[in-house]
Amino acid sequence: MQIIENLKVKEKLYIEKLENGLTVMIIPKKGIQKKYIIWGTNYGSNDSTFIVPGESDVTEVPKGVAHFLEHKMFEQENGKNSLDVLTSLGVNANAYTTNNHTAYLYECTDNFYEALDEFMNYVQHPYFTDENVEKEKGIIGQEIMMYDDYPDWKVYLNALECMYHNNPVKLDITGTIETISHIDKDILYKCYNTFYNPSNMAMVISGDFEPEKLLEEIKKRLIENKSNGEIKRIFENEPKEIVKAKAEQNMEVSQPLYTIGIKDIPAEEKERVRKHITIEILLNIIIGASSELYKKLYDMGNCYFVPSIEYEFDRNYAFVLISGQSNNPEELFNMLKKQVNEFVNKGISEDDFERTRKMIYGEYIKEYNDVTTISRMFLSDYFKGINSFDYLEEINAINVEYLNQVLKDVFKKENMILSVVKN
Repeated sequence: MQIIENLKVKEKLYIEKLENGLTVMIIPKKGIQKKYIIWGTNYGSNDSTFIVPGESDVTEVPKGVAHFLEHKMFEQENGKNSLDVLTSLGVNANAYTTNNHTAYLYECTDNFYEALDEFMNYVQHPYFTDENVEKEKGIIGQEIMMYDDYPDWKVYLNALECMYHNNPVKLDITGTIETISHIDKDILYKCYNTFYNPSNMAMVISGDFEPEKLLEEIKKRLIENKSNGEIKRIFENEPKEIVKAKAEQNMEVSQPLYTIGIKDIPAEEKERVRKHITIEILLNIIIGASSELYKKLYDMGNCYFVPSIEYEFDRNYAFVLISGQSNNPEELFNMLKKQVNEFVNKGISEDDFERTRKMIYGEYIKEYNDVTTISRMFLSDYFKGINSFDYLEEINAINVEYLNQVLKDVFKKENMILSVVKN
């Protein structure tokens, strides 16, 4: 078992790739009562066109299969629902689907190994029938309609549609009522057998564990399965240009909602972490809680809450999102572009850079206090080809010259869009 230690947070990562290809990561937390486990597959809503290992033909499945599959995994052949079984043991279990991965998880203080029996059993034993697949279509259909009525979700999706021509990141993770109508048990089994192979999966556990003992317990519960090789994922080419600069939708909201998007080009693997940190620093300087722009907007009565700022990226997409509520989103958008232009012309100062870098470094350190945050972070980063400890190292390798270069490369007016939902 490989051990990676980070002295900055005094944490150790125990990592092992098993014979069947499954990667297991353990972050021990001595004296912590809560235990957390998350088991994920590198399979999300974007993966609908692919070549199965060992085949030559392209397989294309309806949009929404990854999320549909996640819903169906809890139902077992014995008539029980694994979510109910885990809840009866006193553990808090859940699952979720993103654009690039699906994850199953639970947290507890007691009964960890009893819960592990059920947890590892249901993830490895899917049970799909014509009847239970048809029944699920109605349940997910209701979920789709419910999300269609959420202004926060619509302003986000509309922003992605402004930015992306072909990349499936612009599509709703759940699919549509029309696309899920084409899902059947054979499609679910094919996607399960392709993407839920151990070689395409990773497990992260954090809590008060002896890593060697825990690893043996996990191995005991694994069914025999061989690595099936690399899955070839197929995506259409995506132009660098945005689709359109603005989207507006009318819905019932107390105050207009906005999402500003900036379409970016994905970084090379060696630069992903450094670029992510740099954009995080830039966003805080430009429109964070202590920025001059936010103070102006607040004083004007345009924006009373600090905007949500994030940088989303994977191997084949990357974009900035700035979201919140505003009395006048168009004015806010114009002021943001003006502020960015000023920074591009004069450059970010060394003082602003250092102050913000220290603040973000402090936030990174805090993340290691919580077993939930640690586990989710290591899983998500792993599927992007990143070791989460890299953030603690790379943040000190960034300088103000690199920061200003990223500012010019990413924050271009022609790549910015505005999505608004208002009455």
